[in-house]
Amino acid sequence: MYFYKQKLLHPVQLKKLGDHKYSCTNVSLMDPFLQPWWCWLVSKVPMWFAPNLITIVGLIINIITTLVLIYFSPNGREEPPRWASALCAAGLFIYQSLDAIDGKQARRTNSSSPLGELFDHGCDSISTVFVALSACISVQLGFYPRWMFFQCFCAMTLFYCAHWQTYVSGTLRFGRIDVTEAQCTIIGIHLISAVFGPTIWMTKLPLMGGIDIKTVPLYFAVFVFGLLAYQNSAVIFTGGVGKNGSTVAGTSVLSPIIPFLFVVVPAYVISQKSTDHIYENHPALYIMAFGMITAKVTNRLVVAHMTKSEMEYLDWGLIGPLCLFLNQYFNCFLPEYYVLWFCLLWCTVDLIRYCGQVCLEICDYLKIELFRIPFPPKPVMTSQGTNPAQSHISESKNGTHGLLTSFNTKNAPHQQTSSSVQQQQQQSANRKQTRASNRKHNSHQ
Repeated sequence: MYFYKQKLLHPVQLKKLGDHKYSCTNVSLMDPFLQPWWCWLVSKVPMWFAPNLITIVGLIINIITTLVLIYFSPNGREEPPRWASALCAAGLFIYQSLDAIDGKQARRTNSSSPLGELFDHGCDSISTVFVALSACISVQLGFYPRWMFFQCFCAMTLFYCAHWQTYVSGTLRFGRIDVTEAQCTIIGIHLISAVFGPTIWMTKLPLMGGIDIKTVPLYFAVFVFGLLAYQNSAVIFTGGVGKNGSTVAGTSVLSPIIPFLFVVVPAYVISQKSTDHIYENHPALYIMAFGMITAKVTNRLVVAHMTKSEMEYLDWGLIGPLCLFLNQYFNCFLPEYYVLWFCLLWCTVDLIRYCGQVCLEICDYLKIELFRIPFPPKPVMTSQGTNPAQSHISESKNGTHGLLTSFNTKNAPHQQTSSSVQQQQQQSANRKQTRASNRKHNSHQ
């Protein structure tokens, strides 16, 4: 069952997607410290558990914990319960851990596919909206609505730019200070709010001109935003791998900015022109509405990269912001609050329809299922079409699965060497037997 009457991906796009190879560089400062935890965690996951199921479970937990925080502080000014901030910290940590092990689970079950990469990035695009929003609410940034707007849209912009430079260069790059460091910082913010209460961020700093403590992480976030924006722009303008420095699809390196501006510019203009101060009174609802259309545009960019195709500028999801704009143009003949709710519902349903359709089409093409994998896992085949020495997955006595130890890896060449010696000995014995039979035959003559 499809969500659209016509397919979204052409046969040429599906063929290129099937040939797509994941390329990534990572110099994150915190990833090496978290790798032991992630490796231990994935070893406890059952072998029948699909990697995409791990990803979606983490996303659902992250969304639910953030919605609990939004429920108690929808405008970002009310003080949420401390336990809600602690719950958000736990939800983000769970999401971070599950997001880190889905790829490991795919490799250990031999179920890696381009669909997994696309599904992972799609969930990340949605999570970015809720993670940024939860951090703003946890520090009661609703008292500074422009700062809140800036921080949330900076997070969405950075995520979009990361995949923009991937569309240009063909390689996803993680810097020393990137998504893992940002998530750990936000977890720390939630924990501080949980221990000392959100009002701790309203404390004045006399040595810094009486500014609130919350402005310190804000200024740091601005610095990181500028640094990452510079790194991404350097790749975008100089790292094109296509013809004449173009994108992987052969299009202009600046073309992805157009669909993104169709979202960001209306979001800013509508918030400024609202006579009901729709954004200031309902910042969480407003950011979620525009966050959903931003997530869809980001997903379309990821699909364009993986299929090496041109990205279309217009999108059906823009109908939501268009309704807000037209309502303002005609002097708000409908209450903006209800139009904003319609915008959120429209953009959310449109995002789900698009992602669901793309996943179903890819599943049909690759002959796989979205949330199920073959069990037991298919064996890894060598270039000669035989199984390698030992399996790349070992099963312990207690029923859990872990990666093959270095002992087995080191023994594999030795097993191949002993086999070669046996073959040489057998060939030598055959030659001796042949010479003996020839001498015996000559003596009879």
